[in-house]
Amino acid sequence: MLQRRSFLLSSFFALAGGGAAAADYWQALRSGDVFVILRHAIAPGTGDPPEMRIGVCETQRNLSADGRAQAERTGRLFRDKGISRARVFSSQWCRCLDTATLLDLGPVSGQPLLNSFFSSRASGRAQTEALRAWLTNTRLEGPRVLVTHQVNITALTSVVPRSGELVFATIDADGSVDVMARQSAGA
Repeated sequence: MLQRRSFLLSSFFALAGGGAAAADYWQALRSGDVFVILRHAIAPGTGDPPEMRIGVCETQRNLSADGRAQAERTGRLFRDKGISRARVFSSQWCRCLDTATLLDLGPVSGQPLLNSFFSSRASGRAQTEALRAWLTNTRLEGPRVLVTHQVNITALTSVVPRSGELVFATIDADGSVDVMARQSAGA
């Protein structure tokens, strides 16, 4: 149901041509009423090598040149929509930290709850519930941007995002996530 609603909202916003409806979700982000969860920019491949280590980028799948350009375009999209500063939280994987940094929206805080559980799916449910609790209990002023992985976004929202895709969402006091819109700055 959530995926269908998200698709319908995305279709509506696309048909609306970014008019008043699109302004509403960007305004809601500016005011802090919604947050954005963003899949890292283009990083060719799937998963990470078995020897992957946090903090050692050479052991991970990293952004391509296209991915770096995509992250910069996404940052420009934020600024074009009137957001030049945000609270940015990121997975500790290099491709996420690099995406978050290239957005150029302010300091980036590593958040382990945004780390991928692609290779350890058994921990996914508990990690997603901990992220849900953190989002519910962490009230911050202004825009919040979370940079993470497809598996994390799908577990939280039921959306399967493309690389670099923005998912605008709200979270209720009971931890229910409602997807408001989806947008990409292009691949």
